Amino acid sequence: MDQHHEHYHKPEKQKAWWRTPAGIVAIFFFGLIGYFLIAEHKAHLLGNWIWLILLLCPLLHIFMHGGHGGHGGHGHPGNSDGRDGE
Repeated sequence: MDQHHEHYHKPEKQKAWWRTPAGIVAIFFFGLIGYFLIAEHKAHLLGNWIWLILLLCPLLHIFMHGGHGGHGGHGHPGNSDGRDGE
């Protein structure tokens, strides 16, 4: 007896969250909030852009070093923490 039950094991097609009615409303409100945030704070942002760039440097440094384990272990094969067998 040869029975095929593949149709029971297929995952259901779910719509992406942004295509649901709640997702469309959320995207609309995020866009509206973003517009007013930029419109109301444009003078502050344009007047202090150099400080914003300088603030990005440490943030990028912190988040970009997460991928390779931080500063320890550079040039020490097999030892990821940088210590000498302590």
